[in-house]
This record gives sequence, structure tokens and C-alpha cells, in this order.
Amino acid sequence: MTATDVPPAERGRRAWLREHSELGVCVLLLLLGALVLTDALTMDVEITQRGPIGPKTVPVAVGTGLLVVALLLAIDVLRGGRGEAEGGEDIDLSEPADWRTVLLLAGVFLATAVLIEPLGFPIAGALLFWGSAYALGSRHPDRDPLIAAVLSVLTYVVFNNLLGVPLPGGPLMGVL
Repeated sequence: MTATDVPPAERGRRAWLREHSELGVCVLLLLLGALVLTDALTMDVEITQRGPIGPKTVPVAVGTGLLVVALLLAIDVLRGGRGEAEGGEDIDLSEPADWRTVLLLAGVFLATAVLIEPLGFPIAGALLFWGSAYALGSRHPDRDPLIAAVLSVLTYVVFNNLLGVPLPGGPLMGVL
């Protein structure tokens, strides 16, 4: 079907939707806000609460904020407001996306999610940091793995030992 085969009413509807495409973001924000509010208001709270602030306060505030932003954005778009195209300072918008980097990063994140339980955070985190550096263009094969290992172990120690957030240690559990 070519553009001339489309009835004028359909072309007008498509043009209107193309001009008001930001309404899709409004719908997404509205759905997300409704989901957050539904979860927050149906949350079971079994602890005794002191004062007006409880575990529902922040999710209710975030959900309400999402709904308000969705409404204000929809009003702006329907009044003719348009988002400006990003004119990044160091980005050439005429160039296509670098899918190799995106896919490498996605692979590194997925590998970390799979390996964190059997290998533990220190090893999986080192692979995450090294893989991310490699995917983003660092080409120092002698120092990147060392920096990744130090950063991963440091992160593990800070979260696990100092902050009390338990992370899987894997085979290094007794060492660290």
C-alpha cells in the first residue's frame, strides 16, 4: 500500500499521531505511575509505624509524581509543545548508533546476571567492570583486568562488610 492508497482521513490521523508522538511517553508514565501506586497501596505493612512516615510514603509519592508529570506533559503536548531534538555536544547525530558497543554491554550485563551466583560478586563484578571498559573503548589489556579486580573486591568489601548488604562471595567467600 502506497501513500496515495491511504484514505485522506487515515493520512490525517497518522500525521496527527506523528506530530504528537510524545503522548506515548505520557501513556508510559501514566501506566508506570498507576502500577507504582497500586503496588504501594496494596502493600502489607506488618511493622509498627512511628509517626506519619511509613514504608508506603515514598512509593505513593513517586507514583503520584509520575501521574502528575504524565498529566502535565500531555497538556503541554496537546497545546503544541514539542520536545527539541537532542543536540549533544560530543555526539554526531547524523551518525548511526554503535550497535556493537550496545550489544557488547548487553552481553556483559547478561553474563554478570548469570555468573554472579556461581562465581560470586568479586569475580562476576570484575568481569562486569573489565567487559564494560572493553566495550566502551578502553584498550589497555595489561591494566584493565587489574583495575577491574581491585574495583570489584573494593565494592564487595564496602557493601558486604561495611554496609551490611550481603553479596554472594562465591569461591572467594572464605578469603574475603
